[in-house]
Amino acid sequence: MNLLSLWIGLAAGAFGGLVGLGGGVIAVPLMVSFLKLSQHEAVATSLVMVVFTGLAGALTYAAQGTVDWLAALLIIPTAMFSANLGARFANRLPEWKLKRVFGWYLVFVALMLVLKPYIPHASEPLEGWVRVLPLLFTGVASGFASGLLGVGGGTITVPIMVLLVGLEQHTAQGTSLLAMIPSALVGSYTHYRYGNLAQAHVPGLVVGILLGASAGGLVANQLPELWLRVLFAGVLLWTASRYTGVKPKAQTN
Repeated sequence: MNLLSLWIGLAAGAFGGLVGLGGGVIAVPLMVSFLKLSQHEAVATSLVMVVFTGLAGALTYAAQGTVDWLAALLIIPTAMFSANLGARFANRLPEWKLKRVFGWYLVFVALMLVLKPYIPHASEPLEGWVRVLPLLFTGVASGFASGLLGVGGGTITVPIMVLLVGLEQHTAQGTSLLAMIPSALVGSYTHYRYGNLAQAHVPGLVVGILLGASAGGLVANQLPELWLRVLFAGVLLWTASRYTGVKPKAQTN
């Protein structure tokens, strides 16, 4: 097991656990910087991590009864389809463009972290067939982002499920974790077929992110949430600043 991969997994898991995010937004930049992977390789390898973190998180939420199984079943098919499209699209982009897209996604995640407490619930939760359309759209958007960027897509799915569908925050998070597993599997397999998966680093990254997420979740309960979110948003914006300004000359593919 590669020790550097293990430490990167620990860092990504710990930061993600502290603020309730998947580790992809942290793991991808760390893999590019320290493991010297290309952006495409980092995205592919991150998706394998997302599978395991989604599985571990979904089991935890399911044990507490905070997973909407029907909502997840509606999200999963469209997410799997769009994850394949996202992974294919990623492989058509030159590395500098993929980095720019990832950088702007980090800006979006940072803003969502800051605005999280102010996202209103739907005044009346949607019932019956009326809720199908927003859930299908959620799958399309989150799956494409997952395959394209190597993330779980929870930053997209959770606000939509809370704001439009009317799910309670914890139920939305548990449902999101469950729904991201199949899409991450599809995305990682598609990237694997393109030869992007850094298989040698997978064991260390997976073990690290699972341990780190558990530790981060425990520590998060002892720290003020506001400062955690603001601090993490600042880290993401700083990271994003290194990506959004990437020029074509930085292309390595």
